[in-house]
Amino acid sequence: MSGDPAKFVVKAKNRGFEGLDQDKEGAWQGPFCFIQAADCQYGMIDDWEEKASQGWEREIQLTREAITVANRMEPKPKFFVMCGDLVNAFPGEAKREEQERSFLEEFAKIDPSIPLVCVCGNHDLGNTPTRDTVQDFRDKFGDDYFSFWAGGVRFLVLNSQYYEDPSLVMELKKTQDTWLDKELAAAQSSGCKHLVVIQHIPWFLKDGEEEDDYFNINRDVRIPMLDKLHKAGVQYIFCGHYHRNAGGDYKGMQLIVTSALGCPLGEAKSGLRVVKVTEEAITHQYYAVKDIPHKVEL
Repeated sequence: MSGDPAKFVVKAKNRGFEGLDQDKEGAWQGPFCFIQAADCQYGMIDDWEEKASQGWEREIQLTREAITVANRMEPKPKFFVMCGDLVNAFPGEAKREEQERSFLEEFAKIDPSIPLVCVCGNHDLGNTPTRDTVQDFRDKFGDDYFSFWAGGVRFLVLNSQYYEDPSLVMELKKTQDTWLDKELAAAQSSGCKHLVVIQHIPWFLKDGEEEDDYFNINRDVRIPMLDKLHKAGVQYIFCGHYHRNAGGDYKGMQLIVTSALGCPLGEAKSGLRVVKVTEEAITHQYYAVKDIPHKVEL
């Protein structure tokens, strides 16, 4: 495999995703799988271990191993989604551009037939995003929120930073809110088999009523949004950010928190989630990188 950041093509634009539109992917085509990973976060492992000389060679190796298996997986995954925190350095920090360049080089090695979906995280935009940090992400990786189709299933990708701290980007947050309302309304009459949300920060870790925490969205924002998504028919929400596996149920809506492809903070080793989609349900299993299956039974 060879990687070239110049070969990374931005496909998330105009609030859609090139090649994953309703005309091509709006009809049910039978069971399929996709890969969900989160927090590859190039540079975090050495930073967490407080190494004097900090690089991201271990994150690169984990990425290469994961992509090697993904490229050979049978059946071929419909897409590979990275749920935020692509790099560890915040906007403006040293090594930020180097880490982004490495990410683009490594993820350019994904088979071209497996679309890479990039979701923005707090390290990508900053804990308090600005118009400049949002625009920088859009320029390099694509829209910060958008929707797409895959095999008759509707996916909505959200910028969770607008719910975490929109203080400097209130107009951008309102624009996403308006867009989301329209998307949820349209999805109800779209005939999609499932309606799925993907974002970085989870609304909750285990229970929708849990106390506020660094790793979840504050309750005063969380509960109204969960109710809105549930009312619109959202069935599954896939997230990252926690660097551990977690999740729970809210009024029958399943929220899945996936541990880190890069630096895990819990018992699970660095890995990703293989998601199986059938007409009746979506099921999923987390695998350490060394255990990712080459063949997925649908």
